[in-house]
Amino acid sequence: MTTFIVIGLAGLGLLLVSLLVGDLFDGALDALAGDVFSSAVVGAFVAATGFGAAAAQGVVGTAVAVPVGLVTGAAFAWFAWWLTRLLRDGSSDSTPTTDDTIGRDARVVTPIPADGLGVVDVLVGGHVMRLNARAEQPIEPGTPVHVTSVLSPTSVTVAPVWPELP
Repeated sequence: MTTFIVIGLAGLGLLLVSLLVGDLFDGALDALAGDVFSSAVVGAFVAATGFGAAAAQGVVGTAVAVPVGLVTGAAFAWFAWWLTRLLRDGSSDSTPTTDDTIGRDARVVTPIPADGLGVVDVLVGGHVMRLNARAEQPIEPGTPVHVTSVLSPTSVTVAPVWPELP
């Protein structure tokens, strides 16, 4: 039982180091089955094999403990592979930029004069962006507008959604 516990602790140590430092094997195991082996997967396999065999040895004896440990290790290795792949391949939402506002509707917050800047709020990906805005004609606060182009990282040009009739 002590041998299996030591194996489990060694695997746990490898898993902990791989979580803190990153993949220790970084490319060393690429020749083996593509992207399946990583230090997290190997650490999970070794830890679960050792602890699974130690738990089984107390119940069924050493002859059956090793296969039970290997099956437990394979299950935990698969879970570690699945979890690390999920985290690595998962997309992350990028911070919205002013370029993302083109074509979106907005609302005027402060008046936009004919030859100056006002302020608009634009909803992009669940984030409200408050930007300076310029328009060809004066626009009053509360008016819905459409973003037509970007002037700078903090300002856009807008046009009323429903053009006023002459």
